[in-house]
Amino acid sequence: MATAFEKHPTGTGWVVEDHDSFRVARTTFTDQDVLERERGGIFDRCWLYIGHESELPNPNDFVRRSVGGRDLIFNRDRKGDYHAFFNSCPHRGAAVVREDKGSSISFKCFYHGWSFNNNGAFATRFAAGTYPDDFNRDGCANLVSVPRLAGYAGFWFVNFDANAESLEDYLAGAKDFLQVVADHAADGMEIVGGIQEYSVRANWKLLVENSFDGYHAHETHSTYLEYLVDAIGGPAELFPSRGNISRAYDLGNGHAVIEGPAPWGRPVAQWIPAWGEDGREEIAAIYAELEKRLGKERAEQVAYGNRNLLIFPNLVINDIMAITVRTFYPEQPDYMNVNSWALAPKGEARHFRKRRLDNFLEFLGPGGFATPDDVEALESCQRSYRNRAAAGWNDISRGMLRDEPLADDEAQMRAFWREWDRRVAKAG
Repeated sequence: MATAFEKHPTGTGWVVEDHDSFRVARTTFTDQDVLERERGGIFDRCWLYIGHESELPNPNDFVRRSVGGRDLIFNRDRKGDYHAFFNSCPHRGAAVVREDKGSSISFKCFYHGWSFNNNGAFATRFAAGTYPDDFNRDGCANLVSVPRLAGYAGFWFVNFDANAESLEDYLAGAKDFLQVVADHAADGMEIVGGIQEYSVRANWKLLVENSFDGYHAHETHSTYLEYLVDAIGGPAELFPSRGNISRAYDLGNGHAVIEGPAPWGRPVAQWIPAWGEDGREEIAAIYAELEKRLGKERAEQVAYGNRNLLIFPNLVINDIMAITVRTFYPEQPDYMNVNSWALAPKGEARHFRKRRLDNFLEFLGPGGFATPDDVEALESCQRSYRNRAAAGWNDISRGMLRDEPLADDEAQMRAFWREWDRRVAKAG
C-alpha cells in the first residue's frame, strides 16, 4: 500500500534536494514557461478526474466538464456505456452541449443544427446532393472521443495521451484509499447537490500543497479548533498520539496521503457529544454495519481515520468531517479555477446527511472556517513571490530525516514535487 519515502535526483534545477533539505524555486509558481511545460508534461499526459459515477445514474445522463483546459461532455449512452467527448462540433467548432447537466438521447449543435446520437455518432440527415453519399465514411463528422477514459471505485478519469499507462497502474497505491472512500457505504457513494466553483489568485501547486499539509492547521485554522471545543466536549487536539498514529504516505507516481485520527464528528461512525445520546446509538449501528461488512481493521480505518488524499496532479479528496472532492486548474501562473463537490453515502438518514452537509459547509465550503483562511494564505504567498529575485526558494524539508513521516511533516509534498520535477523535465 504505502511505501517509504526515498530521495531522488532531480532534473529541472527548480527542485533541489540533498540529504537533509528539499527546496523548490519560487519561479515555479510565477513563470509562464513553467506553466507551458506543465501543460505539456502533466495535464496532457496524466489521468485527470472528470466525474463520479453517481452524477450519471441513468443511461442518457450527461454533464459538461472543463478538464485540463478542454471542454468535455461526460455521458452515458442509451446502452448505459460511459463516454467522454470533446465538446466541439465537427462542422464549425461551436460547443455542442451548453447545459451543465441533463438527460438526452442525442445532442444538437445550436449553430447549424448538426445532431449526434449520445454515443457520438453523426445523426443529421441532409437532402440528396448536399454531401457525397459516403460522407462521414471515416468518422470525420462524429463527435471526437477523448483518447482514454476509465473508472476506479466510482471515480472516472480521462487521459489525453492515447499511449498512457492504464489507470490502475497510474493510481498505484492510491487505489486502496479510493476504495476506502467507496467502502463508506454498502450501497455506494453519491455526489450531493451541485458543484461549488470559485477562483484563487495563486498558483495551482500551492493548493496541492495546502490540501494535505497538516503543518499549517493549528496556526491557520485555530479559530475552527477553538469553535470545536463545545461540539466535542473538550480540547480539540488535531494530532492525538501523533507519534504513533497520524502519518504521511507516499503512494507512488506523485500520489500521497496524510491519515490519522481527528477530533470532529464523522457521520460515517465517529460520535461527538453535540449529537446527543440518540446520535450515539445511531453511530454505533453504522459502525456495526461497517465491521460486519468490512472486518474490524478496515471498519476502524473507515470510521476513525481522517485522510487528505492527492491523486497527482490535482484531484484532492478530503475525507475528514465530511468528504470533499476537489479539482483545480491553472488559467495563468498566478490564477486557478477550483471545482468542489460533496460526497456522501447513498441512503444516508436525513438528519445524518444534514450533519454531513453542515460539516462540509462549515469547514470545507468556500465560505467556511477553512477555505477563506487557506485562500488568503495562498494569495499571500503568491504576492510575496514578487520578492523571488532576492528570496527565491521555498523550504519543504520538515521531517526529512524521519523514517516514518508524521502528518504534520512535509514528506507528502516532496512526493508530489519529485513527480512534478520528473514530468516537467521530460516535457522540457
